[in-house]
Amino acid sequence: MTYRLAKRCLDICLATVALLLLAPVLATISLCIWLGDPGAPVIFRQSRCGLGGRHFELFKFRTMVRNADALKESLRRQSLVAWPDFRVPDDPRVTRLGRLLRTTSLDELPQLVNVLRGDMSLVGPRPTSFDASTYTLWQTARLDFRPGITGPWQVEGRRSMDFTERCRLEISFFRRRSLASELWVLIRTAGCVIRRTGVA
Repeated sequence: MTYRLAKRCLDICLATVALLLLAPVLATISLCIWLGDPGAPVIFRQSRCGLGGRHFELFKFRTMVRNADALKESLRRQSLVAWPDFRVPDDPRVTRLGRLLRTTSLDELPQLVNVLRGDMSLVGPRPTSFDASTYTLWQTARLDFRPGITGPWQVEGRRSMDFTERCRLEISFFRRRSLASELWVLIRTAGCVIRRTGVA
């Protein structure tokens, strides 16, 4: 209980400070996205599988064309990972500005609001866009932890891992509850962002 309370307090404090400091950046990105397509939403909202398998609405800056979800099925055969996970190299749905936002991980900044709402933590297993019903039984153990903006997959496994390997890494990491380890993940994530090796 002490760990959970301390982790939640840390999430709220750091997310609040980050939103205040990054307000000019958030406003600038929002304006650029809007100018690129005034009729389209600036924020992309997607249902993600979170704590306990419950779904929540995840926020990101929009990095794709308007009909991106409709085009996903047509690109399914090009995915580098097994369905329902999905990853396409040089995804044609991504806009020019979107590529920059993804490379720098700036598209993830609106998820700080998800952290304040309690949907997410700063550090946790990355929430999936596919339902928990597609998980094997042992993989559901990752749903025991609040999903995060970043986690061990972002700093350890990255694109070389499939979902099964990613689950093993995340479950093993978060079963050893340690705020120090999670703070180290945050520091390492900053390094990944600077080197432009972030993943969504």
